[in-house]
Amino acid sequence: MSKLKLYRHALSGHSHRVEVFLSILGLKADIIDVDLANGEHKQPEFLKKNIFGQVPVLEDDTVTLADSNAILTYLATKYDRNHRWLPVEATKAAEVQRFLSVSAGPVAYGSATARLATVFGATVDHDKAIEIAYSVLSVLEVHLDGRDWLATDMPTIADVANYAYIAHAPEGNVSLEEYPNIRAWLKRFEALPGFIPMQATKAGLAG
Repeated sequence: MSKLKLYRHALSGHSHRVEVFLSILGLKADIIDVDLANGEHKQPEFLKKNIFGQVPVLEDDTVTLADSNAILTYLATKYDRNHRWLPVEATKAAEVQRFLSVSAGPVAYGSATARLATVFGATVDHDKAIEIAYSVLSVLEVHLDGRDWLATDMPTIADVANYAYIAHAPEGNVSLEEYPNIRAWLKRFEALPGFIPMQATKAGLAG
């Protein structure tokens, strides 16, 4: 049994961030599915692991961590000895943090929220989420013109954090048709050694 345990949901992009990064780093972890539909994440036992009642949660021996971007930072800091995924040079580290904020801000409120409506039936402002999604996609499309990765000239946890909810944006009725630079970036990420896909659905435009 691995000392690493990942509590996740298969359709959670936040969970996928951690799961794919573990795989890319070559780290073995026990994958434990959390039954969100029946409220397992809100039960006292799970709330001991994450007071906000959200997946993912990572256990590394005696350490318990919540929040996907915090977990990515932890894994990169502890297990990536070459500092490839989270550079230590100040400017590059700041650029990575910038795009972690993008993943937690406009990407979360855009394509991730739009997908909540179609995949999970959540009561959200779907039209507003789609509007936000297209706004950030337009910015990222220009940003990726002539560059391979979001933050530096190498893949970093910034790319890991933003991948899933952009790749699965069509499930929330957000088309990637007009964004060739973004589609090329997604393909580069999917070609990384150790990449594993997130479970897809037939929701939205993906149906």
